[in-house]
Amino acid sequence: MKRLGAFATLVSLLIVVAACNNPASDVNKAVTGEAQKATSPQTTAGAQQYTITPQNSKIEFVGSKVTGSHNGSFEKFTGQIHYTNNDPTQSHVTITIDTPSVQTDDPKLTEHLKTPDFFDTAKFPDASFESTAIKTGGEKGATHTVTGNLKLHGVTKSITFPATISVTPDVATVDADFAINRKDFGINYPGARDNLIRDDVVMRLRLRANKG
Repeated sequence: MKRLGAFATLVSLLIVVAACNNPASDVNKAVTGEAQKATSPQTTAGAQQYTITPQNSKIEFVGSKVTGSHNGSFEKFTGQIHYTNNDPTQSHVTITIDTPSVQTDDPKLTEHLKTPDFFDTAKFPDASFESTAIKTGGEKGATHTVTGNLKLHGVTKSITFPATISVTPDVATVDADFAINRKDFGINYPGARDNLIRDDVVMRLRLRANKG
């Protein structure tokens, strides 16, 4: 009986530890700084345009607290990849997100995220990202490192993160997992004392932009 009790205690402890894991500890943390001047995309004869839509792409996130985590996404967004001279480092990416389209795995949380405690979607109905530099090579095997201005909650910051980019004649693919600090963008809601919300939020980009 003692062994059985010890085993049950161990299982309970493992469950608690698993629930408290921080999803952001497994991904690169984006380097955040002051917003940079963005340049207009090149419109050379070699430039090709790829379109980002919810039908071909996903913009997801994972937020966590001491008792667990929640998965979320944005259901409405638009974007363009201006692929120039067959070279990602000469290319330019823009994305605009409809913040009221936020969805999570908990309906009550979804509504709470829309309030002034978090995204304040009535006051800030959109978020956006515009690349300012794309360089070859990245951490954890990524093909590139992307830098750009992220506007969220009325605050614009430059962020840098690793991404894996590939382009075919029909589809441009960008995959990126990284963490941002919500407080860098003025989202400071602490939550209850026994339900503290972690600062880092994991962003998951799965862009499959179609040409044209």
